[in-house]
Amino acid sequence: MAGFGDALRIVASGMRAQGQRLRHVSENISNADTPGYRRKTVGFLAEVEAGRPTGAVRVGRVQLDRSEPRRVHDPAHPLAGADGTYEASNVNLLTEIADAREAQRSYEANLKMFEQTRRMSGALFDLLKR
Repeated sequence: MAGFGDALRIVASGMRAQGQRLRHVSENISNADTPGYRRKTVGFLAEVEAGRPTGAVRVGRVQLDRSEPRRVHDPAHPLAGADGTYEASNVNLLTEIADAREAQRSYEANLKMFEQTRRMSGALFDLLKR
């Protein structure tokens, strides 16, 4: 039964990681119009136990996107400098929507694996009861 437990732990770690990724994507979307905001990204790291990969993943450190923020010309804006421009966020909504969709689909794939593993373990228990 350790195989089923390991499989459930691995897919649960993928679901947790994609959930955290989706939280950062939603934060980026909600701050898309915040001047000076830097897009946040996360990467995934393989979990290692006793020097061997377990198959599970975890979210790495949050990193700020280093791309240049857009310069917006709006002399009436309170943050505008002497030249009438200010730094907007570097969030691209199209990129964020694509990242959100990818995270959602990865989460759903892990959920299906979780459900399938649970069904298989249930079927095994039923066979062992006979």
